[in-house]
Parts: sequence; structure tokens; C-alpha cells
Amino acid sequence: MGAAYRLAMRKDAGGLCDIRRRSILELAPPIMSVAEAQAWASKLTLSGMERKLRELEIWVAEFDGRVVAGWGAIRGDSLEGLYTAPEYAGQGVGAALLDRLEGLMRGRGVRAVHAEASSNAKAFYLRRGYRPTGPQAPDGAWPITKQLLA
Repeated sequence: MGAAYRLAMRKDAGGLCDIRRRSILELAPPIMSVAEAQAWASKLTLSGMERKLRELEIWVAEFDGRVVAGWGAIRGDSLEGLYTAPEYAGQGVGAALLDRLEGLMRGRGVRAVHAEASSNAKAFYLRRGYRPTGPQAPDGAWPITKQLLA
């Protein structure tokens, strides 16, 4: 794959926002309407991303020292976000980030990881051992869980 993985830094905020926005706008349709994707993409501002960097543990995938491929965030036993740049979709970047985050959580004794999957990402998670834990929420998110430790 060739990607390097590291903890995100404050200076990465703009790039992380851009990856999230482009991922949603380019990869979510046709599973959701363009209007729904635009509304979802607009929910996170640069200041909101900076707040996430303070509150969450965010890992980035980078090539040649630039955060261009994707990022994922965790807090406790929760996966708080996972986004892949459209040009890296289907190349294993998201799966590698998810493996890294799950490994970190497993190493900390987390028995199960909890997340909310968007409709366009639900199949991705189900293929990786996650199971639905409830009905779709009004905001469109699907609650999912994966057992990490028996």
C-alpha cells in the first residue's frame, strides 16, 4: 500500500476536513441523495475539526509526508469517524486504518467497538465483522458493533 500512519496534528485540520467533505460528496451518492450528502458534508467546519483533534484520537494515512489518503478517529470504545479520500477508495486505505484503530482498542482491553455507520459505509463495516445493534436512527446512521475480545 505504501501509506504511513501517524497521529493527526492540529496543522492537519484543513486537510482532514477536505478529505471528509470530498469523501461524503463523491462516495455517498447514489446510496443517498446529493442533497443529503451536501447537508451531511456541511455539518463539520474547520473549527469543529480542530475541536475533534483536541477531543479524539485521530490517525491519518499519508503518502510522501502529506495527509491525502484518509483518517479515522476513536474515543474509548467508540469509532468516531473513518473517511477515505475518493481517489483512494477501494485501495485498502480505509480497511488498513480500521485495522489499526481496532488494534489500538484491542490492545487497551476494549472488548467491543461501537460505531454509527452511514448508509453508504454500512456494507464496508458488515464485511469486516460488524453487526447491526439497532434500527436506523432518524439522522440515517446505523448503530453497529464488533467484538474485539472474547
